[in-house]
Amino acid sequence: MSSAIPWPVPEPVLPTGVHPALAAVARAAARAYGDARRRHTRAELGAETAMGADGTPTMLVDELVEEAVAEAARQAGTNLLSEEIGFVDIGSAVTLVVDPVDGSANAASGVPLSCLAAAVSMDGTATEALTCWFDTGRTWHAVAGRPTPYRTSGRTRLDGATVDVLRPRPRAREAWHRLTDRAGRIRILSSTCLEGALVAEGAIDAFADAGGDVHRIMDLVAAMVTVPAAGGAVVDAFGRPLEIDPDLTRRWSGVIAATPELAEEVAQAVRG
Repeated sequence: MSSAIPWPVPEPVLPTGVHPALAAVARAAARAYGDARRRHTRAELGAETAMGADGTPTMLVDELVEEAVAEAARQAGTNLLSEEIGFVDIGSAVTLVVDPVDGSANAASGVPLSCLAAAVSMDGTATEALTCWFDTGRTWHAVAGRPTPYRTSGRTRLDGATVDVLRPRPRAREAWHRLTDRAGRIRILSSTCLEGALVAEGAIDAFADAGGDVHRIMDLVAAMVTVPAAGGAVVDAFGRPLEIDPDLTRRWSGVIAATPELAEEVAQAVRG
């Protein structure tokens, strides 16, 4: 675990028409993560350097990538709401809501399951989203209200579904078992934003935090655009509204599902 991660991080493959600010932060994040992997060992990337604005520890890999993202957002002339530094207001009508490194522990260890996820917010509404899988350069892009090439699996029932989950939290173990006992296949990939994109394209049926109240808004915001455009739904398991809010102490138990019907069955299983 002390050695450097040997393989490079590719440039993001960006679709035509993506918002320039989203393109800028995706490129900046990929380059910063690639540079961090060249310069630092796994142990160094995973070392905690500070406490983030969301109240959770910041790893060195988070810090290095977020610095690049913040500079890209500044040059693009947008406000920024990001996991570690919080809200940076430069007086723009546009705010980028960004998770610079979703799956930080994966990214620091060299597990190739981490990504940048970002959305354009206008007056508190997410209008466009981009998710970039660091180790492949693959991206998922969607604009609210426009057709998308992605389609969910269309599954409506939890029994037998393929469901990705976060690890069980001590206070929510019963909810975790209620959910997983009904699913046909379970995975724990530790990257909510990447798993949300996989729901959008039909690779998995659903993803959920089974009652742990782990999610911040930047964990869910890209899926809030991409998944409904593909036929699915993104909700909180306990019915709380998903709101873009600079208060990063707010938490949700996100459910990302192929259909509204499946989202409700997953949420019901979590609630018990």
